[in-house]
Amino acid sequence: IKRYSDEEENVDKEALFAFLDRHIPTKDSDIKSRLMKGETIQILARAVVESDLKSGVFKFAIPDIGVKSNEGRVNEFVMRSSGIKEGENWGIITMDYVQPEGKEKGYAELVKFRPFKPYSPDFEYYCEARKQFRITEWIDFIIKCMEYNPYSTQFESYTQKLLFISRLLVFCEPNLNIIELAPKGTGKSYIFNNLSKYGWQISGGKITRAKLFYDMATNKPGIIPSYEFVSMDEIKTIIFENKEELQGALKGYLENGSFTMGQTKQTSTAGLILLGNIDLDQNRRPVNKKYFQELPDVFHDTALLDRFHGMIEGWYLPRITEDLKLEGYSLNVEYFSEILSMQRGMSRYASIVTDMLDIPKNADTRDTTAIIRLASGYLKLLFPHVESMMDITKEEFEIYCFKPAYEKRRIVRNQLSIMDMEYSNKMPDIKVRDF
Repeated sequence: IKRYSDEEENVDKEALFAFLDRHIPTKDSDIKSRLMKGETIQILARAVVESDLKSGVFKFAIPDIGVKSNEGRVNEFVMRSSGIKEGENWGIITMDYVQPEGKEKGYAELVKFRPFKPYSPDFEYYCEARKQFRITEWIDFIIKCMEYNPYSTQFESYTQKLLFISRLLVFCEPNLNIIELAPKGTGKSYIFNNLSKYGWQISGGKITRAKLFYDMATNKPGIIPSYEFVSMDEIKTIIFENKEELQGALKGYLENGSFTMGQTKQTSTAGLILLGNIDLDQNRRPVNKKYFQELPDVFHDTALLDRFHGMIEGWYLPRITEDLKLEGYSLNVEYFSEILSMQRGMSRYASIVTDMLDIPKNADTRDTTAIIRLASGYLKLLFPHVESMMDITKEEFEIYCFKPAYEKRRIVRNQLSIMDMEYSNKMPDIKVRDF
């Protein structure tokens, strides 16, 4: 838009649409035939790259225009120097066609790649800007960044607003696993499907261990190692094949962030979030007190559920109305999602959380891990500027980081105790230290 705008912000729409038609193709485009006729093609698209050990080449596919992985190869120099990597890549792609020669079939060659990142965020600048806000102002600002109106009458309190932005925890905290059960119309699908290109949403269809983790038949990584978080939406509509096999794979991965398929062992930082609907009574409370019964059978295993760090009680969130739609200024979604993605690799927040907590030696390890990860996520979202425990007050940390983290884990612990007598509903006596 900037390219086709003048200083007075008048947009040359005709030129803009011509650019879009030329560089953002559709499935019915004639790109393949244009390539075969010798034209160099440049498009803005999603390329999925995979390595082929047998042939020693990197293949690529562009699913949105029907280019399959056996039809595309990545130039060796491009693979080494452009920043393109295995898995999904968004960017400006330049392709040429290599003619068949002897027994060698023809193929599309990716000869140039420029990652599509409109913004390279200055994280330190972002942190300096955060210092100008009071915490309540910042919570409102984060809601704006989610493309919602924080001043809507639908929001009843800052406790409710804090619960609303809890959906972003998996965006910035690695290997965080959450369950959200909510009535229809509370906006959960939109947030996980639209705010970040680093996440993937599964909505219906069949799920197998190969699709989630690694397909040994094609030597292709699955969804989990390819993204930063994976959400399973309308989870009751998803068909989980070979339940016991999938349960075993999920237990191992959710516990330690790694999985083994055949001779392949991989690690990933992707978090998993389950999104389901739940029926409420006339007081807007769940009809079924066993919340996890609303999940498919594959998730009725308490040992598997214990590996989820927290639960969001979505019935406390507002239903999305016109009044909740954002008007006015906010951070661009691309910029905001880049910031959250950058924070995933920053270890100082977990270190600060650990320093600020008094954890008993007899505390359950899974409870402790869950509380630390959740609190670290809140610290990243709400206090990105802190560099040590001296940069935040005990009161603010307790109210906005520790207590909501503790409560979300407590819900999981309580539900486990209802499902299985082996589980106690007693939480560890973790407290915020005086400092």
